[in-house]
Amino acid sequence: MLANKASSTVAGATARPAYPAPSAIAELLKPVTWFPPMWAFGCGVVASGATLAGNWALVIVGILLSGPLVCATSQAVNDWFDRHVDAINEPQRPIPSGRMPGRWGLYVAIIWTLLSLAVSTTLGPWGFGAAVVGLLLAWAYSAPPLRLKANGWWGCLACGICYEGLAWVTGGVVMAGGQSPGWKSLTLAALYSLGAHGIMTLNDFKAIEGDKQMGVASLPVQLGVQGAARAACLIMFVPQVVVVGLLVAWGQPWHAAGIVGLLAGQSLMMRRFLSDPVRHALWYSGFGVPLFVSGMMVSAFALRGLVGLPA
Repeated sequence: MLANKASSTVAGATARPAYPAPSAIAELLKPVTWFPPMWAFGCGVVASGATLAGNWALVIVGILLSGPLVCATSQAVNDWFDRHVDAINEPQRPIPSGRMPGRWGLYVAIIWTLLSLAVSTTLGPWGFGAAVVGLLLAWAYSAPPLRLKANGWWGCLACGICYEGLAWVTGGVVMAGGQSPGWKSLTLAALYSLGAHGIMTLNDFKAIEGDKQMGVASLPVQLGVQGAARAACLIMFVPQVVVVGLLVAWGQPWHAAGIVGLLAGQSLMMRRFLSDPVRHALWYSGFGVPLFVSGMMVSAFALRGLVGLPA
């Protein structure tokens, strides 16, 4: 009898929950990753030159769609299809640790996809279309048969487009009443999407061993640690130099000078990152990337100045 009680106690202690706790769902959705697309959406809003008066509801919905919905969906999708890799690299994550039991990781991804689509209908056809494209990229990035993340070049490009460019364009579309943003805004969105490719590469330095074992050809796996680090820095740096040149050509030298200053700061930080990429990748994400995204907002205000509003 005592043995039966002991075994039942052990079984109860090790039994996994039938449903995920709210804290596990929140961790699955990774709120820390929501900031970049929310910020990019804000850049698109600023660059549009439209007044916020009377548009606050649209802006709030757009920010929620960009971060806590579409971006969060991408995180849930990625964690579900990466659960085997995470079991090696990050076993404490909700799915491999058992805190997200059964197929609940997939269920959350599907529920958040449907919720994102529902909310996006309030932003008109262009807002809905942008959400559809973003969600398609989110699933294509992680899910077979495409699984774009299996190749670091394609995977990081998809993330850059979804996190920065698409969110920027959505902000402009929403503020323009469904009209496409001007070519200058689209150009900056494309350049910062390309630069974000390098930012996404920073995330791969923590998962090199697991990626090798699971056949994920991230840039650190393909190019080696130093090669991938140099590529990431170059990809982040060059688009910003092009932005500086464009702002000068468009008659916004002071904004261009501001981005030059931000580039100088990034250059100093890149030197430390390159000295030991695996050790300093997270550090650079925390201190160097904010300078990159600050430049996005500086360039957005430069465009706002071109339509005659205070810059």
